Amino acid sequence: MEPVSPYAATKRAGELLMHTYSHLFGLFSTSLRFFTVYGPRQRPEMAIHKFAQLMVDGKTVPRYGDGSTARDYTYIDDIVSGVLASVDRTTGPAFRIYNLGNSQTVRLDDLIDAIGRAIGRQPVIQDLSEQPGDVPRTFADINRARAELGYAPKTPIDLGLQKFASWFLAMERR
Repeated sequence: MEPVSPYAATKRAGELLMHTYSHLFGLFSTSLRFFTVYGPRQRPEMAIHKFAQLMVDGKTVPRYGDGSTARDYTYIDDIVSGVLASVDRTTGPAFRIYNLGNSQTVRLDDLIDAIGRAIGRQPVIQDLSEQPGDVPRTFADINRARAELGYAPKTPIDLGLQKFASWFLAMERR
């Protein structure tokens, strides 16, 4: 699949550069593709943190499109286990790409509702038109990471959102 946004194009360009250096100079390298990482200390402009903050502040939550876009949300603990496994990789091809995700999709409208349940707030939605370059669905095919790294995500979205909400609400009380 070809990149459809400048963000995706720069990620793919980096992988191509790594592949070229690996091939030319025998550099053993690994590229990791993270799929919508969330959890405590998440950057505040990212969707889950941003939506939670808007709900706590009593503001509307922007929803681009009809809510049917879906993402593969991955809890930070699962990402860390994949990163650590990749660091220990010493066999196989000199250059390798691994997808690190939860390998399940969650619709945007379901995500917003789940965040509201986790923090105990009812979201108020502001419907907006779709954003240019936004893809309808992301999904991590983790078969290679599972087979070669032993990667096995363990955190379903509801549990991950509960963990995030506990941290987030504790920070709000400070």
